[in-house]
Amino acid sequence: MAGLGADPFLAPALGAALIQWLQQLAALEGAAANTVEAYRRDVARYLRFLSTHRGGAEGIAAVARITQSDLRAWMADERARGLSARSLARALSAVKGFTAWAADRTGTDATTVLSARGPRFRRKLPRPLSEDSASEILTEIGEDAREDWIAARDTAIATLLYGLGLRISEALSLTGADHPLPPTLRITGKGGKTRPVPVIPAAAEAVAAYVALCPFDLTPTEALFRGARGGPVNPRLIQSAMERARLRLGLPATATPHALRHSFATHLLSAGGDLRAIQELLGHASLSTTQAYTAVDAARLMEVYEKAHPRA
Repeated sequence: MAGLGADPFLAPALGAALIQWLQQLAALEGAAANTVEAYRRDVARYLRFLSTHRGGAEGIAAVARITQSDLRAWMADERARGLSARSLARALSAVKGFTAWAADRTGTDATTVLSARGPRFRRKLPRPLSEDSASEILTEIGEDAREDWIAARDTAIATLLYGLGLRISEALSLTGADHPLPPTLRITGKGGKTRPVPVIPAAAEAVAAYVALCPFDLTPTEALFRGARGGPVNPRLIQSAMERARLRLGLPATATPHALRHSFATHLLSAGGDLRAIQELLGHASLSTTQAYTAVDAARLMEVYEKAHPRA
């Protein structure tokens, strides 16, 4: 993979092992480029720490035999340099992945590292919009656009986020070949994984309205959604349109394009949607990610309860 050069601060054999593991993540497990790069930074920093902490270069077999004391020292060092609990938990996950791979290659016992617990942190819950607010955004987002076709474009994109639960990157990756929208879209999400997403009539109609007004030739191989000069639309334009719409509507700063995707999932769950089905629609690799929406739903119920419950 391009960009995965040898780390000059690591022993050559260990640096080569790190590159080989990262290449496996990308090729066999479909890890996204950003994930691979984050893991490279985390594990390289860990290996450099071990080399200094243990007073010399570490071989691949030695990496799998790290003690609890070594691991605690590394985590303390990471926190001392300002790494958050969430980021350290991610780094530990990367370290465990590399260590498991190294242990498998060398036949060593990596139980100490693989059983280590990461720091606790409070997972941020998604902040969905209410159903009324989501509908208002779809109506309002194109109101201050300079041209009718740009208003239709912004409305169509917002409708895809809320109506289909797409990430903004997924909506903007659609090409002219995707119009008219079919009953089911094949969406390529994180890690290059594809999933089927049913298309609701409102989304198909919103995209059709945009296409009818768009002044550019929407060829099958080029972006469906265009900027004012004809190139692919910049996500920042949609974020800005959403920001202006939320200010006009008096909505909180959490009313972002991604909040529309959160709202899609939360409203489906509130309507009795199956958690596994919602996981598939969102393209989450793990059900635990989708389960965050059950906490959101419970939190909303408690909020209503607190406001409505009579107090003596």
